[in-house]
Amino acid sequence: MRGTILIVDDEPEILTALRDQLEDEFDVWSAVSPLTALEILADEPSISVIVSDQRMPEMTGDVMLARAREISDAQTILLTGYADLGAVVNAVNNGRISAYAQKPWEPALLMSMVANAHEQCQLRRSLRQERALLHGLMEGSQDALSFKDAEGRFVRLNTAKAAALGRSVEACLGAREQELVATEAEADRITEAEAEALAAGRPLERLEERGSGVAIRHLQVSRVPIPGDDGHASYLAILEHDVTDRRLMENRLHQAEKMQALGTMAGGVAHDFNNLLTAILGSLELALRRNSGDARLQRLLENATLAAERGTTLTQRLLSFSRQRDLALRSVGANELIHEMQDLILRSIGSGIEMREDLTPDLWRAHVDPDQLELALLNLCINSRDAMEGAGQLTLLTRNLTVAAEEAGDLAPGEYVSIAVRDTGPGIPADVIARVFEPFFTTKPVGKGTGLGLSMVYGLAQQAGGLARVLCPPGGGTTVEIVVPRAPETAGVERLIGA
Repeated sequence: MRGTILIVDDEPEILTALRDQLEDEFDVWSAVSPLTALEILADEPSISVIVSDQRMPEMTGDVMLARAREISDAQTILLTGYADLGAVVNAVNNGRISAYAQKPWEPALLMSMVANAHEQCQLRRSLRQERALLHGLMEGSQDALSFKDAEGRFVRLNTAKAAALGRSVEACLGAREQELVATEAEADRITEAEAEALAAGRPLERLEERGSGVAIRHLQVSRVPIPGDDGHASYLAILEHDVTDRRLMENRLHQAEKMQALGTMAGGVAHDFNNLLTAILGSLELALRRNSGDARLQRLLENATLAAERGTTLTQRLLSFSRQRDLALRSVGANELIHEMQDLILRSIGSGIEMREDLTPDLWRAHVDPDQLELALLNLCINSRDAMEGAGQLTLLTRNLTVAAEEAGDLAPGEYVSIAVRDTGPGIPADVIARVFEPFFTTKPVGKGTGLGLSMVYGLAQQAGGLARVLCPPGGGTTVEIVVPRAPETAGVERLIGA
């Protein structure tokens, strides 16, 4: 690419001579006036070299070049006579000239000066551009970016990386990351990964975990070796992309697909089982009618009927989970429903449990099946009683919940009502929480639980257009929350929905 230069001299003959010499290699602008030259510079940022005479009427060359420095980064060459060495010194101090040539100039020498000055200007501009691009990339990226030398010391890093280490950029420069992390195990992992990338001499990518417990983060880390002057890897460029949210969404999708498959299976089993129970109950009813007074047979038939009816209850729970059972959705005051259930809950949980209420006074009306909500709350209270082994504190909570578009995850944007049961039990392990809503999954001893209570809660919330979730904060205790949509203003009549 041809360079662009500006020549300034108040003598047209000199300008013509300079132009004739330089225009074969460069695009040439010329000016007989220093003021005109400054205007050209302001309009033509591509000019890389200024060749100026020293003695001009409007202003001297050294003054003009000093002013040119304020509007251009072009390299400068001063044309002087033997008596102008003082002007050269002044130009060096104020105009920072690259070189000077004496009049009359030697053509080959002047051409070499101009070519070298143009090359220096282009290198400086390229370096400035590279720095600007690198700075924009590093500070504009939300990912953690860093550069390290072969010993692992930071030579450059962005704010995101420094923040991840809990320090400022300045505090990290020159330090090894292994000295700044929390654990020795993490330091060893970093040392191993960096040594592997440097030895490989090619980019390496791996998925890594940082932190622990609920604060754990998943990072996609790319390490790119950068060769030094000797051709060997002397630096590492490291990009750390946080994929925690993506992993969470993938896990949620996997869980939703699993629950859907389980629901389909449970619905099919419950449907067939319900048909069998219908035949069994019908036959038992006929047998009871035909019993001629045999007390022992009467007792056996009644026990069989009770067992079959319990089986019917289980199939109803399965059908609720699988969305195969119709719900009567209507406007329900959850606070009023809890007050009406208070005696039933107290009798069910026993005297060793302290029952509390934390109910929002201006709670919105919920759009839900009240009978199924009662059954769900009773189930949750009994589960909490069992978790606390008959002694502890159980709290019923309600609140209004608004989900904005930018917050939407498992819930669509809108207004919801939250009904929750919180206990002071030991909590639920993380590996168990992921399975608590699966049908037939239970941590209770054999014969103590069916594993369908929370499945029914899940099915109720999902079919109503909400969700059910389990929260176990550090330190113990469990909260099971049912979130259902706020009832529309016109909701007062039952509306049946089903499979």
